[in-house]
Amino acid sequence: MQLFQHLGWFFRRYWLTYTFALLMLVIVALINMAIPWFIGQTIDHLLATRTMAQAKYDLLGLLLASIIVYLLRYGWRRMLFGTSYKLGNLLRQQFYQRLTRQGQAFYNHHSTGDLMARATNDIDAVEIAAGEGILSGFDGLLTFILVLVMMFIFIDWQLAALAILPFPFMGIGFYRLSSQIHHQFKTTLDRFSSLNEQTQQAMTGIRMIKSMGRESIEAEQFDQIAEQAASSTYKVQRSEALFDPIIQLSLGAALLIALLAGGWQIHEGRLTVGQLTSFTLYLSELIWPMFAFGWLMNILQRGNAAIERLDELLTLPDTIEDHGQFTPRGYQVTVSHLTFHYPDIPQPSLKNVSFRLRENRVFGVVGATGAGKSTLLQLLMRYWESGEGAIQISGTPLRQIPLAQLRALYAYVPQDAFLFSATIMENIRMGRPAATDEQVYQAAKLAAIDNDIRQFPDGYQTTVGERGVTLSGGQRQRISIARALISDAPLLILDDALSAVDIRTEKIIIQHLRQRKTQTLIIVSHRLSAVEHADEIIVMAHGEVIERGKHQQLIAGDGWYSRMAAYQQMEQAMESTSS
Repeated sequence: MQLFQHLGWFFRRYWLTYTFALLMLVIVALINMAIPWFIGQTIDHLLATRTMAQAKYDLLGLLLASIIVYLLRYGWRRMLFGTSYKLGNLLRQQFYQRLTRQGQAFYNHHSTGDLMARATNDIDAVEIAAGEGILSGFDGLLTFILVLVMMFIFIDWQLAALAILPFPFMGIGFYRLSSQIHHQFKTTLDRFSSLNEQTQQAMTGIRMIKSMGRESIEAEQFDQIAEQAASSTYKVQRSEALFDPIIQLSLGAALLIALLAGGWQIHEGRLTVGQLTSFTLYLSELIWPMFAFGWLMNILQRGNAAIERLDELLTLPDTIEDHGQFTPRGYQVTVSHLTFHYPDIPQPSLKNVSFRLRENRVFGVVGATGAGKSTLLQLLMRYWESGEGAIQISGTPLRQIPLAQLRALYAYVPQDAFLFSATIMENIRMGRPAATDEQVYQAAKLAAIDNDIRQFPDGYQTTVGERGVTLSGGQRQRISIARALISDAPLLILDDALSAVDIRTEKIIIQHLRQRKTQTLIIVSHRLSAVEHADEIIVMAHGEVIERGKHQQLIAGDGWYSRMAAYQQMEQAMESTSS
């Protein structure tokens, strides 16, 4: 019942559909109960009269009843299973919406493969339980009750009492098997998640695997995980296979008792041949309820195990709460004494960081690897909670701004540029779906990628492949920049997004960006040439701001910035000499 409690909201929404479907099931069950009785009556008529006068009307009635049952079965199947498919669709929508509302902390604890497994296998198990579970549970119980009524009231209650003696033993077997299957199927789902994750990692990192010659090692690891998943699935199937022998033994014992006791009653004149025929037909009607109960136990335990895993995510609180109700008037960014710890890490990643970024300015952030630059950017976009009032946009704390409005202020280009498996035109247009082709071309020109694109055989209609694997790193970065530029967001963030392009191309892109006077530009880079024209630069080390000022001011000092500038100038000079 745990599964149906979790899905109460769905059954209340579609109660009318389920009512009609179950009403059809009731009518079908009643007709099915009448058929064995009519057959018994027909046999007795034939034995008594030796003519087909009455029997032909009985046979015509049986044919009509069969047609009605066929039509009703089609109707309830379409309504019942069609509604369960809606449940699967709704659960996937809810699951996806929950994923889009979660912050970075959530994805640090949940792998892609596990999330994919829950969105597919787990939801399929719940969907089956809501469709076939309702069918097998309701129809099996109804048929079982009606068969017992017909056997006890219309045939012979003593014979019926003897025939159902094996059923309690069957119930005990079902109970023990269902409990066992619940635990086994939950383990199977967990193993499938691991298998899914291993497959996803192997496909994503196939180039690295081949370059490092790890094919045999990865194949061995995959085989181990696949073997564990197969073994777990085998245990479930082995347990499920025990349902059928239990049912067959119980029904076989019941039929044997019925034939022995019924034959004796016919000999004593207390039962007719037609009545015993009807009784054995009713016993055969119990095959479906018995299978239904076994199947119900099976899919309910599968559904319960799956809904538990889904509920872990569907009921998980949002890592980033979205209760904002204020719209900032402007987009000036103020960071005041910002200190931040990642969960479960005692050492702060940022310590007492403060700065003010005015509108339509260029702001540079530099520093060694691990200085806290990317952490700062993620806090600005509220991927992590930064503390009340530590970051404000035009005087409004980030928590008071709706997430959709906050994220719309930023056009973000990460160092690891992500492209979708689509055409270049579609990838750039994702920044603004309604953009015209001319606007796409203009954004590509600003990102210094237009000429490269036009040299491809299919131009802007070139399909880039999954994650943009058909392009170079510099091309992927520039297409990502074009996608950000076309969005016209007031705050453009480049998180070391020019690392894969050469110095000349970098200068062209920066010059194009500086000409956009209606956009604030935040540049994070390990190359100081990318920030030398910034209105303000901060230098970070170990989560703290150790220097700030303009390029010339920092060059004149004796800190990290001036030493790194001298080193990079020497490096460029050596590259120029060697070339």
